Amino acid sequence: MNTDEQARELMVKNRLHEEHLQESMLNRSSQEVEQTANHTEEEKARELMAQERQNEEQIQESMLNRSSQEVGLSQ
Repeated sequence: MNTDEQARELMVKNRLHEEHLQESMLNRSSQEVEQTANHTEEEKARELMAQERQNEEQIQESMLNRSSQEVGLSQ
């Protein structure tokens, strides 16, 4: 194998290595974006659940107050 062939082979190996590195970085970036999106969705779901729980508690409290008032009025 002459010097030109060795140089070409080395260039091909380097190019393949660079492509592999770029692909790995792209995959890692995609995973990070997906994880961030999932985390954001989970956080929104938690916030909505907390709001819903607060609304239910307010409704129950209102119903209890109304019932107490009605019982107090009927006595």
